[in-house]
Formats: sequence, C-alpha cells, structure tokens
Amino acid sequence: MRISYNWLKQFIKLDWKSEETAALLTDLGLEVEGVDKYESLKGGLEGVVVGHVLTCVQHPNADRLRVTTVDLGDGNAPVQIVCGAPNVAAGQKVPVATIGTTLYDKEGNAFQIKKGKIRGEESHGMICAEDELGLGEGHDGILVLDAHLAPGTPAAKLFDIVTDEVFEIGLTPNRADAMSHLGVARDLKAGLNQKNVHTELITPSVSNFRVDKRILKMDIRVEDTKLAPRYCGVTIVGLTVKPSPAWLQNKLKAIGLTPKNNIVDVTNYVLHELGQPLHAFDAAKIKGNKVIVKPAVEGTKFVTLDDVERTLSNEDLVIADENGPMCIAGVMGGKASGVTESTSAIFLESAYFNPVSIRKTAKRLGISSDASFRFERGIDPNITQYALKRAALLIQETGGGEITMDIEDQYPRKIEDHSVFLNFDSVTRTIGQDIGKETIKKILVSLDIKINSMSEKGLGLVIPSYRVDVEREIDVIEEILRIYGYNNINFTQKLNASISNSSRTEDYKLQNIVANQLTALGFNEMMANSLTTPDYVALSENLNEEFNVQMLNPLSSDLSVMRQSLLFSALEAVSFNINRRRADLKLFEFGKSYHKLPSGYTENKHLTLTVTGNRQNESWTAPQKGADFFMFKGYITQLLGRLGIDKVQSQPLANDVFAEGVAYSVGTELIVEFGTIKKPVLKHFDVKQDVLFADFNWAAITKLVSGKIKFSEISKFPEVRRDLALLVDYTVSFENIYRTALLSEKSLLKDVSLFDVYEGKNLPEGKKSYAVSFVLQDSSKTLTDEQIDKIMNKIRQNLEKETGAQLR
Repeated sequence: MRISYNWLKQFIKLDWKSEETAALLTDLGLEVEGVDKYESLKGGLEGVVVGHVLTCVQHPNADRLRVTTVDLGDGNAPVQIVCGAPNVAAGQKVPVATIGTTLYDKEGNAFQIKKGKIRGEESHGMICAEDELGLGEGHDGILVLDAHLAPGTPAAKLFDIVTDEVFEIGLTPNRADAMSHLGVARDLKAGLNQKNVHTELITPSVSNFRVDKRILKMDIRVEDTKLAPRYCGVTIVGLTVKPSPAWLQNKLKAIGLTPKNNIVDVTNYVLHELGQPLHAFDAAKIKGNKVIVKPAVEGTKFVTLDDVERTLSNEDLVIADENGPMCIAGVMGGKASGVTESTSAIFLESAYFNPVSIRKTAKRLGISSDASFRFERGIDPNITQYALKRAALLIQETGGGEITMDIEDQYPRKIEDHSVFLNFDSVTRTIGQDIGKETIKKILVSLDIKINSMSEKGLGLVIPSYRVDVEREIDVIEEILRIYGYNNINFTQKLNASISNSSRTEDYKLQNIVANQLTALGFNEMMANSLTTPDYVALSENLNEEFNVQMLNPLSSDLSVMRQSLLFSALEAVSFNINRRRADLKLFEFGKSYHKLPSGYTENKHLTLTVTGNRQNESWTAPQKGADFFMFKGYITQLLGRLGIDKVQSQPLANDVFAEGVAYSVGTELIVEFGTIKKPVLKHFDVKQDVLFADFNWAAITKLVSGKIKFSEISKFPEVRRDLALLVDYTVSFENIYRTALLSEKSLLKDVSLFDVYEGKNLPEGKKSYAVSFVLQDSSKTLTDEQIDKIMNKIRQNLEKETGAQLR
C-alpha cells in the first residue's frame, strides 16, 4: 500500500522528516518497506534556472545557429551558449539547463548537459524549449519567460513542480482500518501522542453539502440486507466529464494510480483518502430510475468495465435497474452503465457490503480490485454517508453540476460498536511489566476506544466499528503494546527454563531421529503445500474425487482441494528442480494427506522419500551410476533398522502408480510402500528420468517404535563365513533363500547376503546362479569345523528341498 506524505500531512500537521515518520509507522506495526520520491515532472527541473540573454549573434560557421551570452544570476561572468531556436533574441528571459543538469526525453531516458563545442564555438549549457523540459509538446522555439523574472531563479518555482515522498507500507491483512490515508493518520496521531507530540486529526469538512434542486430521484430498494447492510446514494446533474485538475492528478500519480477523468478520479481519491469504495453510474443509463440491490440470477452473463464477459452466480450481489445488473456489488462496475465523456448526470453510490460475500465473489470471478480488497477485509460502516458527501462536493468542485436529491440511506439495522472488558492484571501479565493505568487509558483514548466504565480491576471499553480486528481482550492488549512501543518493554536479566519429561517415542523426537538419519544419507527435507489441484485424482485409481476436501474460498483453481497423496507434491518438486538443472535429488517430507470419507473428515501423517538421478556427483575417480531400486530399498531398510523395526513381511506391489515395488507390513499393519513410478505419471510432470518413491505410514511407525533401548555386547568369539554358489530356477528370489536359511538355523546363523547373480550362457535354460554368503557365530564359544559343516549341510539340504537349489 502506497501512502503519500503530502497527503498524510493534510490529516495531521507534522514537520518531521520522512525517515522519522517511517520509523514511527514501522514501530506502530505499519511496516514501511521503502520511501520513494515522487515528482510531478521527472527530475523536478533541478539545475534549470532563469537566464537573461545579453547578446545574440549569428554563428560564424552555421546558418541556423546563434551564439548567445547569458547571465545566469549566479554572480559569475555570463556564459556562452549556442542555440538553434529561431526565436532566441537578446533581452529575453529564458530557461537554461546548466552544466551537469539531467533532463529526460519523451520516453523517459536521461541525458546530461555537458560543456561542448558546436561547429567550433563553445557552449556552456542549453536554452530549453517546452518539450525539452517536459512541460508540453511545443518545439517550435525556446520557451520565453516573463521579462520581470530575476536571473538565477530556479525554474521549479515557476512551474509549480510538485514533489512528494511516498511510503510503501507492508500492511497485514487484519489492518483493514489502515487501508487509507485517514487510517494511517489515526495510527500516527496515537503514536505521536505517546511521544508527547500532541496533535489533532484534521478531517475534510462536508458542511457545504446541500441539495441544489430535487429534480432527479432514484428509487433505491435493497432486497438482501444481510449482504448489503447499508446502502447510500445521491444524484448529481449538469456536470462535465473532463480531465481532473493538476492537484488531483498529482495525488493519484504519487500513489501509483493513472488518472482517467474527474468523476472516476474523485471516487479513487476518496477511496484512498477515507478507505470507502464508491461507484458512479451514468444516471441516463439507469432504466426506470430504479436502483435494486439484490442477488444475481444464476447464470446471468455480465460484461464488466474491463470488457470481459463473466457468468454470475446466485451468490453474487449486484446493483441492478429494471433491465438487469449494472454492477457487481463491491467488486467491479459494468461497462454498459459506466461514466463516459458524454455523461452529464450520475448516480453516486456509497455502501457497506458483507465482507464474506464480496470475498467469495471476487475469488470466484478472479477479480481483484481496490474496492473488493477493502470490502472483503471490512470497512467502516459508519463512514458511508460522510464519504458520499465528500465525493459529491469534490465532483462539484472538479466538474460542476448540482446535487439533485436528498441522500437515500438504507440502513435498517445499525452495526453497533462492540464491548470488551480489559483487566489490568491481564495487561501486566501479558506485557511482562506494569505500564501504569493512566498510560493505558491515554493510549486507548488516542485509538478512539471509548472507556465506558472503570473499576480497580479494569475498564469497560467500546471498540469503534472500523476496528474489525479488535474483538477480544488480548486484541486490546496488543493495541496498547503496539502504541506503547515494543522497544520500550524492559527485558529481565534472569533466564527461566522449564524441563519436561517426555517419552523417547514422542512424535517430534522420532521425526528428528529420522531427519538426522536421512540427512546423513544425503537427503534434503522439502515442505510442500497441502493445497493442490483436483486434476491429480485422475492419475491414480487409489484416489477418489468424492474424497477431495474442497476449499470454500480457494486461492485459485490449482489450489482448490487438500491433497490426498504426497506423491504429486514430490513430483512437482522433482520437475521444478530438473527444470533448473538439478537432476540428482534425494528428498524427504513429513506431511499429511486429507480425505472426506462417508464417516467424516480424516487426515493421515506420512513420511515420503523421493530419489532420482545419479547416486553421486560426476567425478573422474568413479563412473556415473544412476539410483536404482536396490539402493533405494537399502535406504528404507536402514531407516526401519534405525527405528528398531526389523521384523517385516514383504509382498510385491504393482498398481497404476508403481511400475514395480514392494510393500512392507508388520502383522496386518502396512508400514511402507515403495518402488519405481510409472512413466505415464512422470510424463504428466514432464519428468523423463526414473523416480523412486516411498510412502511411510507414520502412524503405524510411531506405534511400532519401542521406548525401550535394546543393546547387546560385542561378542568375544569370532564370526565364521561360508559361501555357496547355488543354481536355482529363474522364479526363485533371494528372499526364498534368505528365509529358508534362517529357518534352518535360528540361533547361530547371524546373516545371509547375496553378493553375486549370474544369468547367461553355460547355465541350463530357466536357471540362474546366486552366490550367497552365510555368517555364523556363537556368543559363548568358538565354533568348531564339525559344528560349522553340520549347520551348512542342514542349510544346503533345506535349500534343495524348499527351493530346488543345487550346488554348482
């Protein structure tokens, strides 16, 4: 939000430098993100002075040039300037751009005046034409000034150049009351009073408002007072639509608005001055002189001021006449009823609309206007008629005309100020120090908060209706602290800390254990938006459109539902990184999925891993190798082992998301599904490389993690390794070998590993070769060769019996 310092000073008399005022506004919670300089004329004619032409003679080397001597009024000798204008003559007073002056061409490009030679004659400046100064389009000759002007007079003083400083305020959404120059001035006054700089708020007078002739009355009918609690209107006849005066144009330009005409400019001016949106209708285009405020008919087509046809809903409030809608209430006017150059009579509206209704309409139609921005956050319902009078008087001032009806004010149920009780002890407890009852009362009065009653315990307060963000006692305390100044709160030198006894299996502790494990393996944590597009449901049969949790007021159609799966958020991140030349990724995320089931809303926590690209950075010491399923499975096994979950059952997994994968479970509880994502799913995200994805059921994980720490001493006795080369059928997996071996020797067999697989020539058809290692160990004694041979024979016999394995 942009706030003009000159404009602000119309509300509050202040001679502070802009830096001081910006610092105070920031302390008050209206953070000033920057201060820009505004000049009604770029450069402000700095360096341009009045010169007196003493002599003017023909240039010796050019027919169209003249050599002049000019007195610049600086006490120095006259300077020589070569000029090509046909109308330059001795005795004239002219604008001179001195050496070092920066001027701007029509495109805004800067050029600097330098000392130089023109056809052999020195020139120390430039005598300027109207267009060279940016004062007009004339270039027939130099600009000749009043003969009575003194040489050396700055040109900026002659042409009423307006300069201003504009605050760029990062306004928080809750501060609807500060979305205007009046609102900022109110806060500034309260802050100044706290610093013992006592000043009053000066508001524009509307005492001159009167009805000139009662010749054009509009019949106003509000059909839905819940959506339009207050609606005011007045007519003005005999006005002229024309460009606004310079003062009004400069005010709007300073805050970044482009002037259009005096009627539209006045409505924008009052909007940014008082915070009240207004709208002007061409009175001649209102059929039957009836203004009806009502919900739109479902499916109505309506062309707005931006020349876009929109389809209205029966939840949209419109301003209509006998023929239909003229304006989408609080959002945007209609093209057919807008003010044009031929308009001579207007109906001027000022209203208070339901914030929720305006927000829904604006979001659904994709319109963000200055009016909707304020209405949807909540404006002051008690300023409606005052702003209407202010605008009507300004329209008369800038465009003439007569007010031709009494103000019609439809306000059946007044919006009352609300009450809050403030406990002094609550203030002290929240702030951390006693700031004094008198200081509290002084701050509240400066904020227009009325003290309705007072006791030893606290104050009964009446909050003005424009402070929609102050509803509770804690909100009042925040206001007190904001004005008192956060920097004025003392900090104790004592450090207090509380120690709580929490279980090792607390959720956040488990997350930290897992995060540390994964970062040690080279993973990076990601955080994705829980809002997503409903289109992703079509990518998986496991997702159901009926289970989508819909947003009531979505930011956009792409963020209109809560995600049912974390997979697509991960693929969005993968695609984003690949498009920025980061193709080797290891990502993990703790997040939730959301479902609307027949039994009610549910949310489930997940841990997901995503791996794609090469295992390591490119290096001459090792060839590049891509991440594969077995590497990914190792990460998952390590993670489960770190959490103490080692007894899992696995089963193959293949669906419309995973091309191939595995599901781990403990008992009937699914723990994790992981595998390689199918190409069609990756294609949707424009990902052309393989992606491995794992989805952990975090609730099941937390149930299985034990709070007890298990450990065992390192054995004093050595391990023994034996290897077998097994010829097995192509359908036999290593898992079959692994389980059969463990069942053959439960106490002494510590590990079974596959270290080589061979498929190819010299093997019978349908066969493959596994090289498997077996590690044996007794924790109480050293194994003998006889014991080892006996165990290995038993394992070999069982493998042959159960899997058909043969020794090669």
